[in-house]
Amino acid sequence: MTSHPRSPSTTAQEATAPRDPFVDWIRLATPYIHAHRGRTFVIAFGGEAVADPEFPELVHDVALLHGLGIRLVLVHGARPQIETRLAARGAQLRYVNGLRVTDRTALACVKEAAGVVRVEIEALLSLGLANSPMAGVRIPVVSGNFITARPLGVLDGVDYAHTGAVRRVDRPMLRAVLDQGAVALMPPLGYSPTGEVFNLSAADVARSAAVALGAEKLIFLVEQPLTVAKPDAGEPALLGSNLLVRDVEAQLANTIGISEELAQCLRAGAEACRNGIRRVHLVPRQRSGALLRELFTPDGSGTLISSEPYEDLRPARIDDVTGILELLHPLEQHGILVRRSRERLETEIDRFVLTERDGLITACAALYPDPSEGMAELACLAVHPDYRAGGRGDRLLAHMEDVARTMGIARLFVLTTQTAHWFRERGFEPASIDALPMQRQTLYNFQRNSKVFIKTI
Repeated sequence: MTSHPRSPSTTAQEATAPRDPFVDWIRLATPYIHAHRGRTFVIAFGGEAVADPEFPELVHDVALLHGLGIRLVLVHGARPQIETRLAARGAQLRYVNGLRVTDRTALACVKEAAGVVRVEIEALLSLGLANSPMAGVRIPVVSGNFITARPLGVLDGVDYAHTGAVRRVDRPMLRAVLDQGAVALMPPLGYSPTGEVFNLSAADVARSAAVALGAEKLIFLVEQPLTVAKPDAGEPALLGSNLLVRDVEAQLANTIGISEELAQCLRAGAEACRNGIRRVHLVPRQRSGALLRELFTPDGSGTLISSEPYEDLRPARIDDVTGILELLHPLEQHGILVRRSRERLETEIDRFVLTERDGLITACAALYPDPSEGMAELACLAVHPDYRAGGRGDRLLAHMEDVARTMGIARLFVLTTQTAHWFRERGFEPASIDALPMQRQTLYNFQRNSKVFIKTI
């Protein structure tokens, strides 16, 4: 086959063609694809998801995760299926203090509903029709007696009968299933050494499985909106994109109208983090593609619970040079910052501080102190264009001011051509070149004609 060079007109047309959103999305998702491969995710969802006509879409997303090399444990609930069967028998689930009481009739409905839900999930994961997202896919699914349970017993005089709690997770068996490339499917049931069956909370099962496996992520697909309301507030507010473990109980104590499902997930998520799970995700299940958005985009689609802040502020390291260069390059092209070579950045890397989110450097700044004159230059303050509304610039400025104070620095100065108002709004005052340290005066670029601003800290 003979290849023909492209004509200049074709090249020009391609150069001016609009960006392809699909290609941009794939490139954005690529770091997450690499980071998630080989990791273990525990994903929990209720019986409402299985009953939804759109449930096959969620299964397609799960199949995609499996195809990307993610080790999956699926934990399903069955509440609506149980309630339907109880209603047919003229009974209903009884709740006391937020805990369900499972009598003999209810247990029979629980076992029947769990079996039906399991078969439906297995059937959809076995689908391989042409012209569908599952075409050519074969996903082995394994369910079993992974959970040893104990009875809740009698609490405050109430006998919870066949309602139980997780006692132990068979970690070796679960790991063996995942090592074989299968998806582990876990119903809200547990078994005792005496042969009894117990009705369990799906949130409890998911939390216990995640902790036992040391999962990378525990994900709850929740039915209710991620909103809460304070007693003295009006309209409910979103739960927020990030929530620290230490704030979960305060959130539950100071809000009203929160669903029992969301409360269970919040408590289970906080407990999982306290037991070593780095990140727990609460994702609105009814939003199409929410699971994929949560896992493969920087801002996600739900609420992240973690023990430590999701976005880390830390000193830069030598392996951050490439990321910092990528962050600075657009600003250098527009003349906002002076161009720095890789070599210079490598030698000055200990001057830099940055914020990092999932491996992406979202902001950076550098400090060049001159202790002899009690001054320091704040330079290279840059924020990623997708994160300029989150106060990262202010956070970095406050941090750099604290660092400077510990050095005995009394004044910060900046040289800027296009961001004068930003610094003026934060207490920097115009100054002349003569106000700069002598060494910095000798390096001043008169052709660039930067304005000088100084702030007393």
